[in-house]
Amino acid sequence: MSAVLPGTGTDAGPEKARPVLLRNARLTGVHSPEDAARVDVLLRGGVVAEIGQGLVAVEGADVADVVDLDGCWLGPGLWDSHVHMDQWALVRRRLDVSAAGSAAEAASLVGERLRSQPPAPGQPLIGYGFQDALWADEPTRALLDAVSGDVPVVLVSKDLHSVWLDSRALAAHGHAGHPTGLLREADAFAVSTAVSAVSEDQLDEWVAEAAEAAAARGVVGIVDLEMTLSVDRWARRVAAGTTCLRVRAGVYPADLDEVVARGLRTGDVIPGTHGLVEMGPAKIITDGSLGTRTAWCRDAYVGMEGDPAARGVATYGKEALVDHLRRASSAGLVPAVHAIGDAANASALDALEEVGCGGSIEHAQLLDADDVARFARLGIVASIQPEHAMDDRDVADRLWAGRTGRSFAWGSLAEAGVRLQLGSDAPVAPLDPWVAIAAAVWRARDGRDPWHPEQRLAARTALAASTGGRTRVEVGSAADLVVTECDPLTASDDELRHLAVSATLLGGRWTHRAL
Repeated sequence: MSAVLPGTGTDAGPEKARPVLLRNARLTGVHSPEDAARVDVLLRGGVVAEIGQGLVAVEGADVADVVDLDGCWLGPGLWDSHVHMDQWALVRRRLDVSAAGSAAEAASLVGERLRSQPPAPGQPLIGYGFQDALWADEPTRALLDAVSGDVPVVLVSKDLHSVWLDSRALAAHGHAGHPTGLLREADAFAVSTAVSAVSEDQLDEWVAEAAEAAAARGVVGIVDLEMTLSVDRWARRVAAGTTCLRVRAGVYPADLDEVVARGLRTGDVIPGTHGLVEMGPAKIITDGSLGTRTAWCRDAYVGMEGDPAARGVATYGKEALVDHLRRASSAGLVPAVHAIGDAANASALDALEEVGCGGSIEHAQLLDADDVARFARLGIVASIQPEHAMDDRDVADRLWAGRTGRSFAWGSLAEAGVRLQLGSDAPVAPLDPWVAIAAAVWRARDGRDPWHPEQRLAARTALAASTGGRTRVEVGSAADLVVTECDPLTASDDELRHLAVSATLLGGRWTHRAL
C-alpha cells in the first residue's frame, strides 16, 4: 500500500458529528506519571479539539455528548493495512477446516457438515482454512469424493493460494480429470473468485456485518486489497449506510487500465463517500506463499531438492515487473508489491529501485540482511502480517530450516529504520489488529515459547504501525479513536488478543459503543 495511511479527514459520515466530551480518560502512549492523570477530551468537527481537566460541555447552543470513561484508556483508532474484505465476509460463513491435522481429518469434517447441514440443492459446499504443508497424507480428490456424494466440494487453503476440489467441483470449474484435485496459484484464484460470486446485495450485507465487527475491535480503517476492483462497491456500500470504516481500495493489474483511464490516483477521495473511501495502491503479486510452497526463494524448500518447483514460483520477470510499476506510478498510483520469499523480495526491491517510485512490499517474510538495509535506503514500507508467523512457525521450521532467523524479521526491519505497517491479510488471519500487535510484540501464541524473540517489536512500535504512526491522542489529530479497558502498551500477549474494546469513534462519531 502507499506510504501514508488515510484517516486524517474530518468528514466521517453522512451527518456532521455532534461534539463529544470524554471525561476521565487515560491516554495511551504517556511518557511520565504526570501525563497519566485522568483528563477530559473534547472532540469537535472530526478532530481532537481540547485535552485538559474540567472542560466545558456547552458552548452556546453547541451541547456535547458527555461520556464518562471512568479511567478507561483512550488511544488512536486502529488500521488494518492488508485486508481482502469480501473474502473475509464470505469466510465467516464457510466451513472451518483450519483445525484439521491431516487430509483425512479435513475430509471427515466435510462429511460431518454434509450430513448435518448440507447446502441447498445444486449449491457447493465451500470450506476454508486447510494447511497441508505439515500433513503426513496428501489432499486428493478421492478423499473428498468418498464423503461428498453428489455435492461439489471446494476447500480454500488458509493462505488463499491453493484450493482442494472433489471430482464434481473439478468438472464444474474446467479441471475434469485433474490428477489430485489440488490447484495452486492462478488456477486456485480463478476457482476462489468463481465460488465467491454471490449477489451484490447479499455480499454487501455480509460485508456490512464484517465491518461492524471490525469497528467493535477498535478498527477505524482498512486497506482493501480484493483481487477485483472494489472502489465502486465501497461507494455503493457507503451510500447504503456502511459508514463505520475508512477504506482505501486497491487495484490489481487486470483493472489498472480502467483506473488509469478514470484518472484515479492513490489518495483520491471517491465522490459521494463522505470522505470515507479513497483510491488505494496498485497491488501486484510476484510470488506465491510459504504454506503452498510457491514463495520464490533463493534456495530449495527442504525436502523438495531436485524438484523443478523446489524454489517456488516467480510470477513476473524483471522487465514485466518494472513496466508495471512504472505504468502504475507514473499514473499516480503507489505500488504495493506482494513478495514473500527472499528471491521475490530481492526482485521487488530491484524493480522498485529501478523505477524510483517508492511504495510497499506486502508480507516481506524472508529477507537477506542486505535487503533489510535496502528497504531503509529506498524508503520502502514493509507491510507485514505478524499473525502469519504464529500460523507458519512450524512450517517455516521445516521448509525454511536454517533460514528462520531472517524470516518474519520485524525487529531487524525496525532497527534499520524501515517504516512498518501491520495488517492481517484477512481472511488469512483475523481482522483484529490487537491480534497482530500481540504477535508482533510477543511472537508467541497458545502458551508456546516465543519464536525467534530477537525479532520482537516494542509495543510502542507495533501500535504506531497499526495506527498510521500515532501512539497517543493529541490536540489537532483526527478523532478516530478507540477506548479500551487496559493500556495496550503494557498488556500481556493474552490481554492483547482478547482486549476489551469499550468504544470506537470515527471522526468523532460513535461506530461502536459498549460504555
